[in-house]
Amino acid sequence: MSSPRSRKKNEIKGCVFNIERFAIRDGPGIRTTVFFKGCPLRCLWCSNPESFQPSPQLFYFEHLCQQCYRCVDACPNKATSVNPEGGIEIARNLCKACGKCVEVCPTKARDISGMIMTVDEVMEEVKKDMLFYQNSGGGVTASGGEPTHQPEFLQRLFERCHESAIHTCLDTCGFVKSKVLQKILAYTDLVLYDIKHMDPVQHKKLTGVDNGIILENARMIATQGKPMIVRVPLIPRHNDSEQNIKALAGFMADLKLKKIDLLPYHALGKAKYERLGLEYKLSKLKPHKSKEIEAIKTALESYGLEVGVG
Repeated sequence: MSSPRSRKKNEIKGCVFNIERFAIRDGPGIRTTVFFKGCPLRCLWCSNPESFQPSPQLFYFEHLCQQCYRCVDACPNKATSVNPEGGIEIARNLCKACGKCVEVCPTKARDISGMIMTVDEVMEEVKKDMLFYQNSGGGVTASGGEPTHQPEFLQRLFERCHESAIHTCLDTCGFVKSKVLQKILAYTDLVLYDIKHMDPVQHKKLTGVDNGIILENARMIATQGKPMIVRVPLIPRHNDSEQNIKALAGFMADLKLKKIDLLPYHALGKAKYERLGLEYKLSKLKPHKSKEIEAIKTALESYGLEVGVG
């Protein structure tokens, strides 16, 4: 029988917006990736804008709406109304994501992104694929959003994974207090560490925050000898300059890190911004051509790095 203390730990709740099974790009083997809501960064290219806020949010699929107006009557907070042209207006500051409008919508033009879950509930999903983890060397990856934004929930989830001999992988931007990160690292087997830009000024322009604590945490993880793979979202004309690539390679050399994954820019998340009533600021940006990505890969390899392209 479990102790009252262990039961209390398992009742810790977090907000998750997706649990992806059979993931193969978020660490070794076949994995289950748990996507946490909430992030302190606002990267211009982020493909998961539903991860910004740490609580559930309303998705509105305008192209599916038949303007039956049932949602207007169903909303207890008066967040949905009809504009003069007969279209639907959503006051996001009033919406509590209660789901009442979702329940009455006949065309599925509305959905709630994010669900409150206990550690036990997440583990129930995770354990469905135990056999795949064992046969492939896989496990569980915490991603987001920024998983360290919910530190107690994340730490307990990783503790439970270790109790079940499940490999854990943390996909993080590193913008977290070092003492908080240290507690999580105790139950982390592999770190996927995002570095957006080496220059602090440019980093703040692209993400909304300085990169000082991010680079310092990277040094701390490397010093501890924790397995770490650097991941770089490759954004055309924003962080792909020769100067930034050289600075990145030098930083990795100082930390004696060898593995780096390039994540080429795409605009697949653009539609999500519309569903959330947000502006996508890189709408005119075009992805790199394959030969441009190959040139950057070759440049990094010339510094002795092992480069993957996601």
